[in-house]
Amino acid sequence: MLADAHSDLLLEVAWREDEGEENPFAEHWLPVLERGRVGLQVCPVFVELEYLPDAATRVALRHVAAFHHALRLNAGRVRSVCARADVDGEGIGLMLSLEGVEPLGNRPELVEAFWALGVRMVGLTWNRRNAFADGLAEPGGLTALGRELVDRLVDLGAILDLAHASERTFADVVERSRDTPLVISHACCRAVHDTPRNASDDQLRAVAERGGVLGLMALPLVVDPERATIERLCDHLDHAVSVMGIEHVGLGGDFIRQVFRAGATRISAKEQEFLPPGASLDDAVEGLAGPEDYPNLVEALRRRGYVGDRLEAVLGGNLRRLLRRALPAS
Repeated sequence: MLADAHSDLLLEVAWREDEGEENPFAEHWLPVLERGRVGLQVCPVFVELEYLPDAATRVALRHVAAFHHALRLNAGRVRSVCARADVDGEGIGLMLSLEGVEPLGNRPELVEAFWALGVRMVGLTWNRRNAFADGLAEPGGLTALGRELVDRLVDLGAILDLAHASERTFADVVERSRDTPLVISHACCRAVHDTPRNASDDQLRAVAERGGVLGLMALPLVVDPERATIERLCDHLDHAVSVMGIEHVGLGGDFIRQVFRAGATRISAKEQEFLPPGASLDDAVEGLAGPEDYPNLVEALRRRGYVGDRLEAVLGGNLRRLLRRALPAS
């Protein structure tokens, strides 16, 4: 069973609930996750630009509520992942994360509330700047509030996600977070396709040295807009393995196309600036448009020689190992 470090499915689930659907997770996401043999899915809470700053906390809590509603309505087919014992079990494990800490406003202590609601992985930024840190479109790093927040997250035992971090934020978090597990939940390799959204070899090594994992992202903008194929994604995987070691590479599909086509997310003119010219959230890697297509990636990896323990490590073993180490005991 696969483990995936990033899917924005809560954007669609919450939106469809607001449109009157009773159980949109069962209708629109559970079938594709099951067809793709996804056994564990990290579900980020992401607040779009139009809701900042005033509505950020409210919107984030709405997404958390949709997460818990999906767990309750689909008991037996899904389970919550909050502690080490939850990593393995019946059904699909779902774990909450934050993709950007805008819902905290300028109050780092509010992260305690999100922790209590089940958030176990936290990325401080999306592409933009917030009160705590700069995202990858900005030159700065952690602010004073950001340093306080990192300290709180370390004390809680949260997993720190460095996807979307600026170069300086990335380095600041690595330096300040002591031995806290690090992930890059969804990105590819800058050495294969040179875009700021991808991770440099030095960043990959820094994550590997902390026992962390890179979740390979399956969107053309990071794979290669000119060669958006599964084979090109496998090139990124080969490179990541050569730099980090087989035990530090996993999956983080970020399959936003389904969310976009449903009408559950809209990209503003400001957010469009973060995409390459001509790129769209409707773009997909050929043969890998959603989690239901993961079997195509599995076959491609087998053709590349990833079999047995090496294949299992990439498909889910590495992320599960990190969670068993990093999550609280209870």
